[in-house]
Amino acid sequence: MSHPLPLIRRAVGALMVTASFARPLLAQDLTPSTQPPAKDAAPERRGLIEEPAVIRRAVVIFDRRINFAEATAGPYTLYGKMIPGGGISGGLGYRRWYAHDRAFVDVSAQGSWRGYTTAQARFELPRLARSRLLVGAQARWQDFKQVDFFGEGPDSFLSNRSQYRIQSRVAGGYVTVRPTRTLAIDTQFGWLQPSILEPGGVFQRGFPDTRKVFTTDPVFALRGQPSFFHREISITSDTRDFPGHPTAGGVYRAAFAGYDDRGAEVFSFKRYEAEAARFVTLPRTGVVLAARGWLVASDAAEGQTVPFYFQPSLGGANNLRGFTDYRFHDRNLLLLNAEARVPMMTHVDAAAFVDFGNVSPHLGEVDLRKHSYGAGLRLHSRRQTFARVDAATGAEGWRLFVRVADPLDLSRLSRQTITAPFVP
Repeated sequence: MSHPLPLIRRAVGALMVTASFARPLLAQDLTPSTQPPAKDAAPERRGLIEEPAVIRRAVVIFDRRINFAEATAGPYTLYGKMIPGGGISGGLGYRRWYAHDRAFVDVSAQGSWRGYTTAQARFELPRLARSRLLVGAQARWQDFKQVDFFGEGPDSFLSNRSQYRIQSRVAGGYVTVRPTRTLAIDTQFGWLQPSILEPGGVFQRGFPDTRKVFTTDPVFALRGQPSFFHREISITSDTRDFPGHPTAGGVYRAAFAGYDDRGAEVFSFKRYEAEAARFVTLPRTGVVLAARGWLVASDAAEGQTVPFYFQPSLGGANNLRGFTDYRFHDRNLLLLNAEARVPMMTHVDAAAFVDFGNVSPHLGEVDLRKHSYGAGLRLHSRRQTFARVDAATGAEGWRLFVRVADPLDLSRLSRQTITAPFVP
């Protein structure tokens, strides 16, 4: 196990590098029609240390580019929107509103330094029923070349680390109803055709092919993967002051999804999710306390199974931070996160956190036996987190993360259609 002090020194440097080069290129994946307006917030706190003018000016520039660029029609850039494991990513897109903002079109493509690629096109009618109803459709191509798999269950071995490549074609539609500004009811449906292939891409790390390590897995008993029909309904209440950098309020989500195997007829299953995150600022100190709980349960009838690429996974920068991405897979998942953020400067917070969670084949057996803890830094404006660095440790050693979003952000809130593999 390496000592944490060198990781923390690297974290400070990585935070400033990320802030300098990454976030000016970022464009949000949401349009103004799909994200509720932020509430007014209290004036920004100053922190414990006087902030250098260069940081203050950089934050103002980043904040304007990110929070206003998403409302601009025409070409835009993407950064950091790839799934975990892809490495540094970027891309280009084009969007435009028509008919007095009653119709919206968006196309984009991006790639990562490990060879991951995605492309998508979507069309929306965002202002139906006095802007309380949104109807949309999306088509997407995905190619993720080095996805980790360690085997199923909470006791999988780190030494069994393998990789697979998953390509998929996705097409579907979605409907969002907003009875109030903070409440959304979402329905989505669509088709997904996955293919499991040999790992590829650049900067390969030499891990074996999943198909050769787990030869008895039901996924590999088939010559090819079946297509899936997916449908999902969810309800979300979001009272956070600023979703990109919450300091007050909460977000609560419950969802049901069904996956129908339309080929082999062996991989049909249902999924249930419940998730909640709460943020509180302590008076006079500016310290923000944040907590999240997440439960995912899968249900497959007799003779059916959940393919490993659709199983809930635990581990990585946004959940169990002391473990690598996709470290644990199984049908059911339970996770708890707690974090305290102390303002060091006006736009820089120091954070300490602890994570508990586990996976299990049976819902009644899932526990919180696995845990990690650590500390990090956050660079942010009042509305948005631009960069964060976390150093975390668990039973398998220390890990260092550099990311461009809040760690307790619910990525599922911005996802229009199904994706594979399961991404926490």
